[in-house]
Amino acid sequence: MDHYTPRNWQPHERPSLPGSPSTPLHSNPRRLAYALVGLLVALTGGLGNSLVIANLPYLQGALGATTAEMAWLPAAYVMTNVSMNLLLVKFRQQFGLRAFTEVFLMLYALVTFGHLFVNDLSSAIAVRAAHGMVGAALSSLGLYYMIQAFPAKWRMKALVLGLGTSQLALPMARLFSEDLLQIAEWRGLYLFELGMALLSLGCVFLLKLPPGDRFKTFEKLDFLTFAILASGVALLCAVLSLGRIDWWLEAQWIGVASAASIVLILTGLAIEHNRSNPMLMTRWLGSGAMIRLALAVILIRMVTSEQSTGAVGFMQTLNMSSQQLHSLYVVMLIGSIAGLATSALTIDPKHLIMPLNISLALMAVGSVMDSYSNNLTRPENLYFSQFLLAFGGTFFLGPTMVYGMRNVLSSPRNLVSFSVLFGICQNLGGLIGAALLGTFQIVREKFHSSHIVEQLTLLDPRVAARVQSGGNAVGSVIADPSLRNLQGIRSLAAAATREANVLAYNDVFMLIAVIAVLTMIWISIRALWLMSTTQTVAPAPATPTVQPSGATSP
Repeated sequence: MDHYTPRNWQPHERPSLPGSPSTPLHSNPRRLAYALVGLLVALTGGLGNSLVIANLPYLQGALGATTAEMAWLPAAYVMTNVSMNLLLVKFRQQFGLRAFTEVFLMLYALVTFGHLFVNDLSSAIAVRAAHGMVGAALSSLGLYYMIQAFPAKWRMKALVLGLGTSQLALPMARLFSEDLLQIAEWRGLYLFELGMALLSLGCVFLLKLPPGDRFKTFEKLDFLTFAILASGVALLCAVLSLGRIDWWLEAQWIGVASAASIVLILTGLAIEHNRSNPMLMTRWLGSGAMIRLALAVILIRMVTSEQSTGAVGFMQTLNMSSQQLHSLYVVMLIGSIAGLATSALTIDPKHLIMPLNISLALMAVGSVMDSYSNNLTRPENLYFSQFLLAFGGTFFLGPTMVYGMRNVLSSPRNLVSFSVLFGICQNLGGLIGAALLGTFQIVREKFHSSHIVEQLTLLDPRVAARVQSGGNAVGSVIADPSLRNLQGIRSLAAAATREANVLAYNDVFMLIAVIAVLTMIWISIRALWLMSTTQTVAPAPATPTVQPSGATSP
């Protein structure tokens, strides 16, 4: 890479990698200011998509769209967000941190402002896609600020807090977003988001990040690779997001998009594999260590889908409103904060496997507890299990990131590759989890429904009594006996469907527990095998310097 003129850094403030900030000494009040700005920026980026996810039913009514059409809103965000690290890391390296900070926050505010003028579904999808592109910059930006808030010996704790803060956005959005809808209906959400974006923009202008070295990194072929890979990954995200709604084997576009995504991704990787100065180090990404890391991240993210796809969906199936679930969301938020804080306090670069196993064990226990639910289960019955799941969902993030960064330290050229790998695995793991669990729930519901219906016959006195009871419940408004009998049959059918859904969700919870246990066993066996085949394991650095693009260094 061609260097710009580097600065003369002091040993304690030298940036570890291109695109990372320098780390000068700060006063305690200034460190606190950096921490608060980092928290604000990370939450701003996370809330952008979380507010939409938490309020899809309300937005559906405002935009006059079907459920399948509304699913394109969060899908469009992920489709553009997931690949942006391909360009963002190099943008920071070539144009500097301050340009990166100010340009992308201003773009974020402009796109959020554009939300206020959305009047139909197509424009809403376009704005969400634009939001995904610029929103990808905010998670790493929040991490940069958090790193400035901690001295060198606590940089790893800063990594954990910076990574995990954005994970708090979804439970927070579920807590207060209904109040925002009362301000100006769905525009209330975007007014709040615009306010957060403008507040963040003002804060980063007042408190700038320290500068870092700059390098000339972009090549013309980078943009071709990005266009091909981003298109392929976007199609894959669309398939995973909409597959269970349009159904996998019925919608023709799903097959076409799946085939096109495979071709585009393989084409992009082939181009990178044969470049003299590639943007993605395909040989490194194809190594056993990186493949195992990617698989572990995807599996853990699939398990963490239990809360959004499993527990919340189960409660909504039982006709629980958002107001009734308010206390459950509080428990989820507390669990996420507790997991984040515990991870930051206990993270040890010498022992990174143990936190992963603890996270998986807690999530497995929580899922098994949920698998004994019934139609009388209420939010308070899920407090403990959902606390365990929320705790495990944030407890694993930091150790996973640090574990994967070990190879980046020895070869900084792998930084872009690792940033892309970790981001894609995080996003795809969540999408695969939602797709798998949602599909499994639908299939199991059909199975249980057919089994229940087989047992229902009017020759059974209990069934006849249930039908008569359902008809008598509307006797004061329906005089015709035949219509009352029909209403009784409908009431029984609705009860059967509800019971089938309850049983199906129990199967989903048990499947999640099985995935968590199998992942934990695999990780443990791998760790034991490595211990048995090496005389001594070289310890990781005790006090690494962590950089937000995923880098750590002594």
